[in-house]
Amino acid sequence: MKKAIFFLISYFVITMAWAYPWHLVWFHEQYIAWGAVTRVEPIIPLGVMAILVQGLVIGYLYPFYYKGQGNPVLQGIKFNLIIGLMTYTAMGFATAAKIQIEPISQFLIYHTIFQLIQFTLTGAALGWIYRCRHSDSI
Repeated sequence: MKKAIFFLISYFVITMAWAYPWHLVWFHEQYIAWGAVTRVEPIIPLGVMAILVQGLVIGYLYPFYYKGQGNPVLQGIKFNLIIGLMTYTAMGFATAAKIQIEPISQFLIYHTIFQLIQFTLTGAALGWIYRCRHSDSI
């Protein structure tokens, strides 16, 4: 239980530290130009809720995957990239399918880079937190 809570906190902090500047500072104008951002003011609590649900699900599922073999950090990254594909398809392909985003290719390139970095960073945290399979110590 401690590990799941620690991962949830880590996932939230890492994701917010990465997502906020990426989407609202560094590339905000680009996302607006593509048509991927249409709200003048984003609804931050909905984004926070999405991050918390993702962190809960990943933290819950990971112990079923990780059997204590191999490099734990690499295993965490691998698992998180697999799980991240689900988020990627919803936030990338499905968003581009529903919203008039032009050019789609540029949006998907930026989105792919963002998600690869996000799920690699949070996957490293996941592997580090769960590195000792049978111990609840962090």
